[in-house]
Amino acid sequence: MTGELYDLIIIGAGPAGMTAAVYCLRKGLRTLILSKDIGGQANWTTLVENYMGFLEISGPELMQRFEEQLKKEKATVVIDEAVNLEAQAGVFAVTGKTTGAHRARAVIVASGKRPKKLGVKGEEEFKGKGVSYCSTCDAPLFREAVVAVAGGGNSGVQAVLDLLANEARQIYLISDEELTADQVLAEKIIDHPKVRLYQHSLVTEIHGEQMIAAVSVQSRKTGLVERLPVEGIFVEIGLEPNSDFLQALRKNDLGEVVIDCECRTSLPGVFAAGDVTNIPEKQIIVACGEGAKAAIKAWTYLTQK
Repeated sequence: MTGELYDLIIIGAGPAGMTAAVYCLRKGLRTLILSKDIGGQANWTTLVENYMGFLEISGPELMQRFEEQLKKEKATVVIDEAVNLEAQAGVFAVTGKTTGAHRARAVIVASGKRPKKLGVKGEEEFKGKGVSYCSTCDAPLFREAVVAVAGGGNSGVQAVLDLLANEARQIYLISDEELTADQVLAEKIIDHPKVRLYQHSLVTEIHGEQMIAAVSVQSRKTGLVERLPVEGIFVEIGLEPNSDFLQALRKNDLGEVVIDCECRTSLPGVFAAGDVTNIPEKQIIVACGEGAKAAIKAWTYLTQK
């Protein structure tokens, strides 16, 4: 356990965590940010068109702006994954996977979400060998390739658009139901000559040797299985909260941390913000607002304590 006792530890450095940090630092709180990366899910977003002040900006560029502001406040950042949170002798201990325990008088959890997995044979084996969970990161690697995308929501259709922008040769979009993406996005790919839709279908297996060679797709209506030769697959079937390590906090059936309107969790002194919580809307601008609110409430808690 590290010797220094911080006023506050913020777990996560996405939009919610970085916003909370700026507010806390400007209020003079000794603050440690513990996060496995800088930017979180926002780094996976190709284009942001609904963040006030920018007509359009890429997710990574927006997070770079956030990080610059964080550096201006001289934030203490430790790049590590939080694996445990517990109350110890009147303070909180947050344990990093490689850096051990860090102590603070209060905590803000802003650990965000991570991609859901298909849970099919071959997925783990070919992770990084054709299986990707980030089209923003990896679409450029599949130029002139035949690729599958699993997921018919906004993230799945955005992955198709990312692949088209990087000149993929053929794209199979596999959705377990009808497309649920926003109409403005879906219209861009439905009749595209490079896109073939498999609706009411499931990926049942990923095949290959050193790299992916094919995926098996089963129709939910007929039960028939078709084997599609592909060089990669993007899994875009939704997200789940990074909350496995939060055994001390109340969570809902989705694994989200339950908070009240003041960002308070079930454990006094621990606050939460952003996509890891049960707030109904998962948007960058909402996460920022929740991060600011959590910071103000944490400051109030500490000053009253």
